[in-house]
Amino acid sequence: MDRFQEMQVFLAVAEEQGFASAARRLNLSPPSVTRAVAALEERIGTLLLARTTRSVHITEAGQRYVEDCRRILAELEEAEESAAGSHASARGQLTLTAPVLFGELFVTPVMVDYLAEHPAVQIKALLVDRVVSMVDEGIDVAVRIGRLPDSGLHSVKVGEVRRVVCASPAFLAEQGRPQHPNELSQARVVVAASSSLVSDWQFADAKGPFSVRPQPRLVVTAYQAAINAARLGWGLTRVLSYQVAKQVAAGELELVLEDFELPPLPIQVVYQGGRQVPAKVRTFVDFCAQRLGQDPALNTQRTA
Repeated sequence: MDRFQEMQVFLAVAEEQGFASAARRLNLSPPSVTRAVAALEERIGTLLLARTTRSVHITEAGQRYVEDCRRILAELEEAEESAAGSHASARGQLTLTAPVLFGELFVTPVMVDYLAEHPAVQIKALLVDRVVSMVDEGIDVAVRIGRLPDSGLHSVKVGEVRRVVCASPAFLAEQGRPQHPNELSQARVVVAASSSLVSDWQFADAKGPFSVRPQPRLVVTAYQAAINAARLGWGLTRVLSYQVAKQVAAGELELVLEDFELPPLPIQVVYQGGRQVPAKVRTFVDFCAQRLGQDPALNTQRTA
């Protein structure tokens, strides 16, 4: 194997955390994968992977080499794609990431329609509720909600979302509509344990921001379960506006305490810049920005 092939093999083993799974991914035999890593370590003169009978761990030197391999192989792919003309036409695999529920509701329809228009592109989507390192995990495009740290990444704002409190019309008719966030501490509340909105609920008034800590009797592990419980009349919940846009439009949920909301959070399509942005990235960013920018659920318009 040449050096680039050895890098590809090593990177696969590191990412898969195993030789057998890396061999299946690369369509190689396990012995050939083992020999390639051993030859690489012998040539470099240091241990990159610590093996036991049950597991494979990356050494400190190996972790540094993983990052270098990703960068070098990405530059090699970019050079080959440029020579092949992929900077002029969209082709190849596009890797993107987005929050789970936002990805399911809004990004998936965009991906499906984009693929229909660009038959030479394949998409791998990582839908997770964590901030993914675009460089370390080889991400081409990320859809992110919230303020972005200062970085070398490029971004396009496509909308905004609000942090809203909502409940079913039946619940509000029975229990009354809260007039101030302080009333939430004694109210019937359902929260999603995975949410960053779970502990202290942040609000703002003329005096500035303040927080309220509700005492939920129902805690679930997913946003959708909390939304369903609120829709069924259990109590109040706090989510991002896009997560309940459909239910609010259908009259199944109503927003409350809108005058105390914090400023909306931006939705941004983020991508890595470079000397030349591949056509698959450029066209997807444009397509995604146009589609999301036109979605009425992704703006800050209030119901009252």
